Amino acid sequence: MKTKNQKDKVEVITLGCSKNLVDSENIVTQLKGNDILAHHEHEEDEANIVIVNTCGFIDLAKEESIDTILANVERKKAGALDKVYVTGCLSQRYKDDLERDIPEVDAYFGTMDLPALLARFNADYKHELVGERKISTLPHYAYLKISEGCNRTCSFCAIPLMRGKHISRSIEDLVVEAKTLAKRGVKELMLIAQELTYYGLDLYKKRALSELLEALSDVDGIEWIRLHYAYPTKFPREVLQTMSKLPKVCNYLDIPLQHANDDVLERMRRQITQAEMRDLMAYAKEVVPDIAIRTTMLVGFPGETDQEFEDMCDFVRDMRFERLGVFQYSHEEDTSAHELKDDVPAEVKSQRASDLMDIQREISLDKNVALVGTTQKVLIDRKEGGFFVGRTEYDSPEVDNEVLIDASLDYVRLGDFVTVEITGAEDFDIYGKPIKDRADN
Repeated sequence: MKTKNQKDKVEVITLGCSKNLVDSENIVTQLKGNDILAHHEHEEDEANIVIVNTCGFIDLAKEESIDTILANVERKKAGALDKVYVTGCLSQRYKDDLERDIPEVDAYFGTMDLPALLARFNADYKHELVGERKISTLPHYAYLKISEGCNRTCSFCAIPLMRGKHISRSIEDLVVEAKTLAKRGVKELMLIAQELTYYGLDLYKKRALSELLEALSDVDGIEWIRLHYAYPTKFPREVLQTMSKLPKVCNYLDIPLQHANDDVLERMRRQITQAEMRDLMAYAKEVVPDIAIRTTMLVGFPGETDQEFEDMCDFVRDMRFERLGVFQYSHEEDTSAHELKDDVPAEVKSQRASDLMDIQREISLDKNVALVGTTQKVLIDRKEGGFFVGRTEYDSPEVDNEVLIDASLDYVRLGDFVTVEITGAEDFDIYGKPIKDRADN
């Protein structure tokens, strides 16, 4: 709590995905632009006001958001905070319930309510700060949100309820932001959206992701551009051709497929079949032979039988994805799947998730062992324990494999690109030694 002559200090706490992180970075930037002391979480300044940016995607995320709100309400009751504000997806979706159940929060805001949030601080939304956001990631990479919202109608997903319809940002605005980030030392851009491949349809009346990639590739200082959250149905295949010809675009595609059994895919309203997904994956490998495909699978969808789950396992074994994550189905109200009976027991969902990850663990180990003896371009992220930790172009921060370099034997600078010989492998990590006379800085 501040004393009489002190200025307010604001801490923004982010829960959920990288898209929420960008929103939080914009909140901090706007507050600072209005001469208000603000920072993102994990910084030392003691705040007297907290803004909790919530996630409402699945039950576990909602529980974490509510727990965080309650913890800060308790801090307020104890006199450690003056105010608690809540924004983000959970607040967008359940504002009335939250106001009733946790009235100690000073105000709740939705996902598009930044001007109203700023008004609580007598601050104005400054358009000139767009593209100037303070990043809270490591200084050499940043997320670039290219659109907001989603027009898809997947039966299990509540994101359109919280984020609204798809709205693309213009190529010109995104290039300006990319140039600003590059001047501040960012070398890697991770393009994010609820649905990347829909980009441009609202602004340009066509899918324009390839054009955006070409424009961003011309930005000096940016060396890697990474694609996250592409939808497989009607995937614009020219994006793969663009990836193959633009060196700055990483040979990496995050494309959540969710399932592989046709009956489950139909119940999910994914508008695609397993045969069509196989065809798309084969085309991707043909056009970009060394592409790393990250996908996500959803287990325990209503009615999922043992055989339907096994169909997904067989698909994963056949496809041998470089990267894979697993979610357990969460029964979300107001989605069309909520009309179905959530009939897969929790323990079965958990076991299926574990079984699927065991399959992926073996695949990942095989692929990592195959890298031993090769050389890879590695971006060094951090030093942790006795190792420098980096990533290849086939790996995104926090969710994918990492390259470990023994710090007792070799020194590398954080944020540098280094040529590394791969010397060892585990299921989700590889070990390497920098080739100093071939460093790529």
